[in-house]
Amino acid sequence: MQRYTKTAMLLHWLIALMIVSAFFLGLTMVAIPGFTPTKLKYFSWHKWLGVTVLALAAIRLLWRLANPPPAPLVSIPSWQHKVADGVHYLLYFLMFAAPISGYLYGSAAGVPVVYLKLVTLPALIGPDPELKAILKTVHYVLVMTMAGVVVAHALAALKHHFIDRDITLKRMLPRV
Repeated sequence: MQRYTKTAMLLHWLIALMIVSAFFLGLTMVAIPGFTPTKLKYFSWHKWLGVTVLALAAIRLLWRLANPPPAPLVSIPSWQHKVADGVHYLLYFLMFAAPISGYLYGSAAGVPVVYLKLVTLPALIGPDPELKAILKTVHYVLVMTMAGVVVAHALAALKHHFIDRDITLKRMLPRV
């Protein structure tokens, strides 16, 4: 069986875990009313996850360019391969676009990112209330799109595993 490399697997599952964590943390933090220390802490954690996802996505993209994925399974219809390719391209786009839009949203809000309380990242744009509102919406739409695509991706992998009984999912799982 042709498998993904261990590095590809590690990056895949680590980024997936961070995206899911950032998503639920984002939902939790915006549901907290007012301006509280807990809300501020969650915003910081959310930003740290976003910056880390962005960095890991860059590493993952470089890894994938240097280490192509396994050949497509011949047992899967070509239209499904095309859909899967489209989903993968969309996920890569969203792994960059969602954190970047969040970073720009924070910059437009005048709120710096202090990564892990150690490094203040530069604001790429200055405070701008109008742009802040636009970027908030852009970030929300990108994140919700990512949530839908991630769920579809996971359901497709489970369909391949439990219904089609092929090795699609096993190729991205470490050997047990």
